[in-house]
Amino acid sequence: MDHIAYPNESAAYRAARGALLADEIALRRQIEAVAAKRRALPPGGEIAEDYVFERIGAHQRPATVRLSDLFAGKPSLILYSFMFGPDRDLPCPGCTHMLDSVDGGARYIDDRAPLYIVAKSPIARLTEWARVRGWHHLTFLSDVTTRYSADYFGDTRKFPPAMRSARKLKDGEEWDETIFNVFRKEGETVRHHWGSEMAFAPSDPGQHHRAGDLVDSLWGLLDMTPEGRGDYFPTVEGTKR
Repeated sequence: MDHIAYPNESAAYRAARGALLADEIALRRQIEAVAAKRRALPPGGEIAEDYVFERIGAHQRPATVRLSDLFAGKPSLILYSFMFGPDRDLPCPGCTHMLDSVDGGARYIDDRAPLYIVAKSPIARLTEWARVRGWHHLTFLSDVTTRYSADYFGDTRKFPPAMRSARKLKDGEEWDETIFNVFRKEGETVRHHWGSEMAFAPSDPGQHHRAGDLVDSLWGLLDMTPEGRGDYFPTVEGTKR
């Protein structure tokens, strides 16, 4: 492949970089092939109920809204389950740093598909955390009934026994979980289209799960470096107000 060259690089470096570039192109094609299969999934299951959420409405007052009303005239809707339930003093650091990345893209996403961040905490708690983090483009929903979180695996209540055992969950012990879910609306019918189930798939040795990597710029940036990710994982401590 006739390509660029950097100052003073060796022939060995250029040969290795050229081979890596071929792999990167193959990966790009694989990512697009997987995305095409995702888009082509057959119709998913119709939602069991028109879930009720709470959000900030007019005059900064809480207001209820149903899932079917979130599409804003678009055919698709993205909901992300944020691990900031009532049992947590602070939200999941992984979810938080990912939303740091997503906030920038969220200013554009509504052009194609509305995006909402769902958690089981009161809406005032969620919007205060958004203020602390400086998130200006994310819209939060409080799952007031918590049935959405159970049905679409924003928590562990409907995990099958094998998954509960793998997570060493005791009887009666439940935790919130991270997952993206995409819904489609045709007429008055709302169906589930896709969920980021890879969050619940076994990780390869030495890896965190990779379910949100394609929307998380931190990992992509670190993967460019010779050091890679290592065992680094960000915290949410010390956040400035």
